[in-house]
Formats: sequence, structure tokens, C-alpha cells
Amino acid sequence: MSLCCALSNEVPEHPVVSPVSGCIFERRLIEKYISESGTDPINGKDLNVEQLIEIKTTPVVKPKPPSATSIPAILKTLQDEWDAVMLQSFTQRQQLQTARQELSHALYQHDAACRVIGRLTKEVTAAREALATLKPQAGIAQPTAIPQPALAVEAGGVANQPTEQAGMSAEVIQKLQDKATVLTQERKKRGRTVPEDLVPQENIRNYKTVASHPGLHSASVPGILSLDIHQADTSKILTGGNDRNATVFNKDTEQVVAILKGHTKKVTRVIYHPDEDVVITASPDTTIRVWNVPNSQPLQLLRAHDAPVTGLSLHPTGDYVLSTSTDQHWAFSDIRSGRLLTKVAEGGNAVALTTAQFHPDGLIFGTGTSDSQVKIWDLKEQSNVANFSGHSGPITAISFSENGYYLATAADDTCIKLWDLRKLKNFKTLQVDDGYEIKDLCFDQSGTYLAVAGTDIRVYVCKQWSELKVFNDHTAMATGVRFGRNASFIASTSMDRTLKLYSV
Repeated sequence: MSLCCALSNEVPEHPVVSPVSGCIFERRLIEKYISESGTDPINGKDLNVEQLIEIKTTPVVKPKPPSATSIPAILKTLQDEWDAVMLQSFTQRQQLQTARQELSHALYQHDAACRVIGRLTKEVTAAREALATLKPQAGIAQPTAIPQPALAVEAGGVANQPTEQAGMSAEVIQKLQDKATVLTQERKKRGRTVPEDLVPQENIRNYKTVASHPGLHSASVPGILSLDIHQADTSKILTGGNDRNATVFNKDTEQVVAILKGHTKKVTRVIYHPDEDVVITASPDTTIRVWNVPNSQPLQLLRAHDAPVTGLSLHPTGDYVLSTSTDQHWAFSDIRSGRLLTKVAEGGNAVALTTAQFHPDGLIFGTGTSDSQVKIWDLKEQSNVANFSGHSGPITAISFSENGYYLATAADDTCIKLWDLRKLKNFKTLQVDDGYEIKDLCFDQSGTYLAVAGTDIRVYVCKQWSELKVFNDHTAMATGVRFGRNASFIASTSMDRTLKLYSV
């Protein structure tokens, strides 16, 4: 609403209001009127200049007088507008071209940054692996007691000798027999009693993943292929990897204790000596190596085979190792002296041997073959005493129960067969899912539970042979599984490069 002067009837430039009449006036007009009459022009009452009240308003903008009052003037105005529009359009095209160039440069920089980030990510992964390797160095004694050259000469001397059999002497056979007698007596004393500290079924059913360690082996050649646990100190876990290294890891301190380098191909079998800080590894490079963990140095290099080593098992005496190979032989070697004691062909239609395991007493052992056979051998007589058939596909894993009566076997046929060694027959077959692959089997030390590693990790209760627990945490094929003391924890390895620990 615009103000209007009561005298001029126009919008005032300096409006004031009269408190006498309440009307609005132009200041100069009302002041002139008051000076002449001294009254309010509306009601005639007395009024002076001091009584006027100024009104604050926004300045009045008077309309611009028309300029385009002729056709030439209108044409000139339109021409000016057209020129301005063309100039603005040209400026905007220039700005668009500049923006496109800047965007192209920014995209190039982004692409270069992504490549740099990818390279740095690889370097970070490599640095982390190096850090995991360096962490335990403060705790690993340097090999000062035994000079490296001396070890190399010793190991090299054994390795370069012709593979000659030293033979099973009477002394060795007597040692094996004495150990078997002691172990049999101990088993009879234990009878069928279950260890008091054995974890009950309910607890295992509640087991979950409590730790996952991906940094034990190289990320460039991913995959952990084998696993074992030190029986005397179950915090120490041994793994063999696709990266040609074996790693000793302490699960309590979560540090790498030792990295054992020497194999020229992947490490497919590992054994942790139950009483000593010594490990044994085997590889498709045809060698078996015995390592001293504290100084990460080799003690012996055994060349018992002419082809990839596929199976490895330590005799209960802790002095001898059994090995199998695709060269169709099994071998029995002394890990103290590095001597090959005996090497026996598979016999009959000779086929490759795929795995090996000593019976808990150590006088017999089992081997698996590539033609689905499980063979039982007498170590002293070096003869085949029983054959178990029924699988289809190469045998992938075998495991003797601690009670000495049961043998669990697996092959590429999605089932686990259980054999009674007293009756020499298959008494139970555990069928798993179609397409399920089995890579490892393991009874716990009491023979109460059986663990299976493959497409997943499964635990069965012996005697009932019912499934107790399934772990699906690995993202790739599981390759190894072992129980801790009294099944207090379960460890597993996988091609996903992780070592996982399960407990409550």
C-alpha cells in the first residue's frame, strides 16, 4: 500500500504525519502551509512543525522516461539486446570448453590415482607380510651355535648320497617293539575311560570362530595346504603353504615363531614333533626336511623318493618318519641320522600312494592309493597285511583312532568310511553332501571326536557317528583340521590363506 499526500494527492518523497488529524503530508508542503496558517489543513486545529512525525519509508524510484519512442529507436534497442545475447552465448561456450578440459584432466588424474592406490595396496600387503615375519625375530635365536655352512654341508651330504637302504636292523626292530608294548599297556590302563578334562559335546556344539589369522603365508601365492599342532605345547601351530614355506605360529601371543624356507615347491605335509621343538615337512620337490624351530634351520634333508612326497607320519618313538610318494613306494627313514632304513614298492599293480598314517602303536600303518585302495602294512615284516576297498577315486586322507581299533578313510567320493581293524571290515559309512570334497581327517587324542576338513569343517561324535557341529567360516576349501589338547579348541586351515581357531 503506497502513501499519499493529503494536499497533493501524490506519493510524498519525505512523508510526515500530523498527530492532530492523522493524515499524511509531503513535508515541504505541510511546513509551508503551517508557516502561513499555523493550523492543520484537514480539521483547522492548531499545528506546528515540531509536532509533525516523520515516517521512514523506502525511497521512491521514479519510472524511467521512455526512450524507444520511434521505430529506429526500437530497432536499435533490439540490435543491442541481440549483440548482448550473442556475446553471452560465446562466453558460455568458452566456459563449457574450459570445463570439459578440466573434467578430462580430473578424470585422468583420478585414473592415475587409482593405479597408484592399487600399487600401494599391494605394497601394504607385502609390508604386512614382512612385518608378520619380522615380529618374532626378537624371540628367535640367531643360529650362532651351529654355523649355517656346517648345516648346509650336513644336509647337503645326506641329500646327495645315493638312495641306499640301511636296512631294518634288529636294534631298530626291538626299539619299535618295545615302544609298541609300552603304548599298548598304557592304552589298556586307560581302558574306555574318557579324560576328565575332555570338552563335552554340548560345549563343542557351542564352538564358534574365536580367531582368524590370514598373514601366515604369502598373499601372492595364496593357500595353506597342511596343519599340525605341537602336542606338548598346543599354543604352537605348524602350517605348510603354497608359498613353499612352513610357518610356526603361537596362537596365544599371535606371533609367528619361525618361517622355514628351503623347499622349492609347495609344502603339502607337515608334522610337529610331539616332544621336541622340531618339525618335519614334505613337498612335491621330492624332499623331506627336518627343522630346528628355535633357529629356523634345517637339521636333515631326506631324499627317500624320486617323485612328489604325498604322505608323512611320525613314528611314536619320535625317531623315524614314514613317507609315501607318487613313485609307488613307501619309505621309512631315521630323522636323527637322515638315513633311509627301508623303501618298499606298493606291490601288485603298482600305483601312486597318496597318504600315510601310523597306527598309534607304531607296528602297523596305513597307506592310501590313487586307485581307491587303503592298505595296511606290517612295519617289521615290511609286508602288506590287509586291504580295504570300497572307495571310488584316490584316497585323500586316513586317520587311526587313539583306541587302536578304528580307521577313518576318505576319498573323492563324498563319503567317510570307518573300518574295524579287528574284523577287517567297514562297519560305518558317513555320507556327506553331493559334491563335498574331503581333504583331511583327524581323531582327537581320546578318540571321542572325529573332525573332517574339506568343503567345510565338520565334527562327528564317535560310536554314535552323528554330526555334532559344522563350521562354514572358510571362504575356500579347508585343507587341514586338528584338535587341541582334550578338544579345548579346534584349528583349521584353508586355501583362503587363513588359520582359524574355534572355541567357546
